Amino acid sequence: MTKIFISCALPYANGPCHLGHLRSTYIPADIYARYNRMAGNEVLMVCATDEHGTPIAVKADLEGKEPIEIAKRYHDMIAEDIRSCDISLDNFARTTDKIHYKISQDFFKYLYDKGLIYEETIQQLYCENCEKFLPDRYVEGICPACGSEARGDHCEACGRALDPTELIEPKCLTCGNTPIICDSTQYFFKLSHFQEQLEDYISTNEYLPPNVRNYAENWLKEGLQDWIMTRDMKWGIPVPLEGAEGKVIYVWGEAFIGYISSAAQWSRRTGIPWEDYWDGHVVHFIGKDIIYHHSLFWPAMLMGHDCKLPDDIFAGEFLSLEGRKMSTSKNWVVWVADFVRDFDSDLLRYYLTVNAPLNKDTDFSWDDFQRRINDELADVIGNFLHRTFTFTKKFFDSKVPEYKNPSEEDLEFEKAIKELPDKVGDLISDMKFREGLVEIIKTAKKGNKYFNDQEPWKAVKEDLERASNCLYLSNQLSKVLAILLKPYIPNKADAICNMINIPIEDRWEDAKVFLEEGHTINKAKPLFKKIEDKAIEQQKEKLYKNLEESEDKKDSRDKDSRDNNKKLKDKDIGEKMDLISIDDFAKVEIKIGKIVECEKIEKSNKLLKTQIDIGDKTIQVVAGLGKRYAPEDLVGKKVPVVTNLKPAKLMGEKSEGMIMATESAAILNPDDCEIGELLM
Repeated sequence: MTKIFISCALPYANGPCHLGHLRSTYIPADIYARYNRMAGNEVLMVCATDEHGTPIAVKADLEGKEPIEIAKRYHDMIAEDIRSCDISLDNFARTTDKIHYKISQDFFKYLYDKGLIYEETIQQLYCENCEKFLPDRYVEGICPACGSEARGDHCEACGRALDPTELIEPKCLTCGNTPIICDSTQYFFKLSHFQEQLEDYISTNEYLPPNVRNYAENWLKEGLQDWIMTRDMKWGIPVPLEGAEGKVIYVWGEAFIGYISSAAQWSRRTGIPWEDYWDGHVVHFIGKDIIYHHSLFWPAMLMGHDCKLPDDIFAGEFLSLEGRKMSTSKNWVVWVADFVRDFDSDLLRYYLTVNAPLNKDTDFSWDDFQRRINDELADVIGNFLHRTFTFTKKFFDSKVPEYKNPSEEDLEFEKAIKELPDKVGDLISDMKFREGLVEIIKTAKKGNKYFNDQEPWKAVKEDLERASNCLYLSNQLSKVLAILLKPYIPNKADAICNMINIPIEDRWEDAKVFLEEGHTINKAKPLFKKIEDKAIEQQKEKLYKNLEESEDKKDSRDKDSRDNNKKLKDKDIGEKMDLISIDDFAKVEIKIGKIVECEKIEKSNKLLKTQIDIGDKTIQVVAGLGKRYAPEDLVGKKVPVVTNLKPAKLMGEKSEGMIMATESAAILNPDDCEIGELLM
């Protein structure tokens, strides 16, 4: 028996859950937890809502409410979403709970006292009208890379990660005032101190899946930089140090601790030490967008606190919707609450599991959802169970018949039934949840073929022993299905148990124990109702209608923004499309240049000032490459440069172009080109 600590990534309390959250995190975690409980292991599965950070504070400002009101509203919604899909959490807490504040502050203070957190003065935007420093989400302006509207941390148009001080024409989101750049003292965690320890942790951990290991190793190759741990704002957990008034712990500096504080809350309620589970086997279920945080930053914090590290970090890949990226802002999304109003949650659990392995991106399609539910659950499992129970009632008075003198076909089918529990259990243990479910469906298909081949409706008149053996084995598979489906579709599994007339099975080993001859089963009831075309058409119509309404609202907001901002009157940002014409593209001039000088911009941990020879002249370009490259590493390097951008000022420095780089600031490699060569 093993003690297992399972955590689900903390949902952010600024909106309800959508299908992507379930697919990447909560359903796989629940399958793993339910199986391990049934296998005899002791499981503690915890989660909490992540309730701090600027998005919640911004939403509260816009609605004229306190942040705690926003967090409470969405905590309740998320809790209901999780409950409605039968996610069997042992504790679901909040990061605004008192116990979380206490543990987070103690954790921060411990790292500070060990010298792993230090002060550094940096430059940040300050609104003189609001009399406060502006965290990234409190600022909007123009992206220096593409000229589109952007928020302080990210440009949705070009995907570039930004620092608020990089924005052109920045505006305070609260009052619209133009902020100034001021010095601000913040606290940094010495992430770089743990470079070698993290390299060892990532390379030697046998449990880490390839997508997590590869992602972490790529970051480690570039060298880790220290991580800012504080923000200047009111909403959050106060920094527990003298002289740090008005500063809160950065949300990524305390959200992880929600796993521990939720477990500690469970311990207070039950009297059982949560540490026993952490000392066993620890598994974090997350989405791939937060691999960096969980594979590097969180383990480093735990190393600094002399704690045991997570054994496994399981990251589910993304879920798109009808072939397009999900977008909550565009309402191109299916909310959990909307889904469970129209369909059984077990259908969702089944489809999101069987659709694709979790280590691959996949798509939610309403048509494919209908097909798989109808063809697999209804026609394969539902049909097999219904025929088994119906013919048992009709020919054998609802009693499991005798089994004797089995044929070769009987023995082959019996072998498949007996092998299935171990086969599926091993796959779930290895985090191969889809593969385990596929094995169940494959065996149910064998059951249907076996049933058809044995023709018990005929054999009962011509060869009673053949009919008896067929119904005996079919009832045994039905029991196995009732138990093995429990981690995947718990409600339907319980319904099968009721029809077989056995207790709601919670022991995996019971799947290996056959029903006794003469065991009485109950009347068959429809288990899976086929989904009609009309129901699917209604869902698709609703989805596209929501998208159209969202785009209409966006057009209206953008028009108001253009009317109120004369400086942007020629920029129809609201009508920016994903696609541009060839004429627009032809206006962009890209040349190969050579960096002849490079230096850091003081008090910026990201921006570098470069002098670039582009053949006919040398231009100055300010680039956000400082987190990936040291200045001396760039001198002499060839880079592709957009040379006909309108000059802009970044942190007071003139920038006359843009170095072409990926979102992660990796420079495109043009080593085979000549200096001054025009690419387009």
